[in-house]
Amino acid sequence: MPTSDHPASRAPGPANPGPLVGADWLAARLGAPGLVVFDASVGAHRAAGHRIPGARPFDLDGALSDHAAPAPHTMPGPAGFTDALRSLGVDDTDTVVVYDGAGIYSSARAWWMLRAMGFDRAAVLDGGLPAWTAAGLPVEATAPAYGGPRGTFTARPRPGLFVDARTVAAALSDPAAAVLDARTRERFEGTAPEPRPGLRGGHMPGAAGLPFGELQSPDGLMRPAGELRAAFEAVTGGRERLRFSCGSGVTACVLALGAELAGYRDLAVYDGSWSEWGLTSPLRPVVTGPGAGVGAAPASAEDDGAHLQAL
Repeated sequence: MPTSDHPASRAPGPANPGPLVGADWLAARLGAPGLVVFDASVGAHRAAGHRIPGARPFDLDGALSDHAAPAPHTMPGPAGFTDALRSLGVDDTDTVVVYDGAGIYSSARAWWMLRAMGFDRAAVLDGGLPAWTAAGLPVEATAPAYGGPRGTFTARPRPGLFVDARTVAAALSDPAAAVLDARTRERFEGTAPEPRPGLRGGHMPGAAGLPFGELQSPDGLMRPAGELRAAFEAVTGGRERLRFSCGSGVTACVLALGAELAGYRDLAVYDGSWSEWGLTSPLRPVVTGPGAGVGAAPASAEDDGAHLQAL
């Protein structure tokens, strides 16, 4: 039956492709009924001026973040997310492919947000726009906004895919869990400044660093599943319950994508990430240096006074 938001039903999208698709998969189906392509580029990549033909803007710097929250890129609530996706013409029966202009950077965040809201018919374009253009596939000038009909998407939240600071603090001392930080080694160790003002340098005591770029090959594609599994096992100590953090909850989702491809299933992203944890707080300790590895006891002023920063 037609609805006020959606004047006529549309055909469902192609079969669910899984969490990652290649440029050839998308090129063969571009323009198919029920296939929605999103450009989730952030920052300077949003101003590239070109897009995959027909791509719609998944604006993580705009409507698809909760700007009332203190941390950037905070996940919107179900009502706001539903309205944003309907405004972009998405139906529950659509298939969504998300890409970004950097490769695999912010697109994984859009994919994880859709999963957290109960939508599994979504995939990340492997290698993003660089892989698409390297394959000689067409682009077009970026349109100012989506102007098509509203969709019928309805959020069905899955609690636990995004977690808060309290949950992450518990995971740091959980022998079955690993907290992985997707920031660069230099930011993790506190030898490079944070790009956002007011944040301490360093990392959570007991967390392990796994820069998101290490999950990608030199050509910008995700590494094969076996290599991904080995990369995670090298820092998790065999733990299967994985919690991911980064600067603002964006590239942490690249780790979530890699872990999904590697066969892990108990996954969650810390939404506030370092934009929250890095603020001065007696409840959120910070250490510098390379770290003692996953599962190390949280440091205190008594046992690690040389490295614990002012809280």
